[in-house]
Amino acid sequence: MKGGREATGLDAVAWAERVVRLGAGELLVTSIDRDGTQSGYDTALLRAITDRVPVPVIASGGAAGPADFVAAVREGGASAVLAASIFHRRQHSIAAVKAALAAAGIPVRPVPGVAS
Repeated sequence: MKGGREATGLDAVAWAERVVRLGAGELLVTSIDRDGTQSGYDTALLRAITDRVPVPVIASGGAAGPADFVAAVREGGASAVLAASIFHRRQHSIAAVKAALAAAGIPVRPVPGVAS
């Protein structure tokens, strides 16, 4: 209910390891410090987690443009990426982000009805 405004004292990497041991099959990692800032994903946090857990990690929080999605996968080790505001505000299209990922050699699902 406090949306990340109250410190928990938990270490994100240790918490990720714990929830995987408890049976989590994938993790959605949102950097509250970056969420809504359009300053890029926290690739250091993502890498610290992806290096320690054997499950897919979805990056969230901070995307400003297509290059950030590529960085989340390449530098952060994310298996998937998500964003909201850049699409809602029509700053970038999903097709443009997918094109950037594909150009970087990262597999993407085609957008139905859109020529690649």
